[in-house]
Amino acid sequence: YIPHHHINVASLDCDFMVFSGHKMYSPMGIGVLWGREEILNQMEPFNLGGDMIEYVYEDYATYLPSPQRFEGGTPNVGGAVAFAEAIRFIESIGIDDIRKYEEKLTNYCYDELSHMNDLEVYTTSHPNRGPLVSFNFKKIHPHDVASILDQYGIAIRSGHHCAQPLHRYLGCHFSCRASFAFYNTIEEVEFFIEHLDQVRRYMGFGS
Repeated sequence: YIPHHHINVASLDCDFMVFSGHKMYSPMGIGVLWGREEILNQMEPFNLGGDMIEYVYEDYATYLPSPQRFEGGTPNVGGAVAFAEAIRFIESIGIDDIRKYEEKLTNYCYDELSHMNDLEVYTTSHPNRGPLVSFNFKKIHPHDVASILDQYGIAIRSGHHCAQPLHRYLGCHFSCRASFAFYNTIEEVEFFIEHLDQVRRYMGFGS
């Protein structure tokens, strides 16, 4: 949600907000944990090391206030610098412009896939949705779909998507997911949709 919509932790009145950097085009291995200061300062550190210590005694230690108390050891300096640049990159384009453009891609893909009788589309029809379309062929395993599309340079995700309870609720074990970002184009969405026919033919269900 973070790279697609404005977030204000004050208006959300949340205790914690967590998100990963690679969803915002930064390198992997870095993210953000925002928390209320009074709560963070009551929590015990889970990672001990330099730069988070206040005083060390023979039998106990005291820790610095947050955020330092949770940043033991050598920090991921390169990741932090790159993450900050990725945020500036998103802000230079404009989160509202990104959202509107991604909605255009998602709406087009959703409308096209919704008219295919051999697909189950799980993405909501409500306009307030993320830039992705989850679906299944009724007779083709998602891993087969992803492998065949990969041969044409099309990357989708297949499997549980870290959401097994949701899949059980939907009545399926796994699904395909096509996700979109501001670097995608309508032509790429069309290319993806056209090559679903290649999946059908490869698996013996096409004309």
